[in-house]
Amino acid sequence: MKIRPLNDRILVQRLEQEEKTSGGIIIPDSAKEKPAEGKVIAVGNGKMNDDGKRVALEVKEGDQVLFSKYGGTDVKVDGVDYLIMREDDILGIIE
Repeated sequence: MKIRPLNDRILVQRLEQEEKTSGGIIIPDSAKEKPAEGKVIAVGNGKMNDDGKRVALEVKEGDQVLFSKYGGTDVKVDGVDYLIMREDDILGIIE
């Protein structure tokens, strides 16, 4: 990986959604919503608190997470789309 997020930032790869509905209708790319679920690829070192100490992130590499719909910044590395977002944009970890 050529990207290492800084501080409380996280690199996430979106997970693809189903292309068919339960009734068998195929959804075209233009009608799909971007998924708000992804896999954590890399994490930063953590955020600095008021005392100058680093606070470790709750998420770790490999976690499957839910994130806010419009959170993060889209980046493309080696032809693969990723999101870089702050830990605050993560809504939950899927277990």
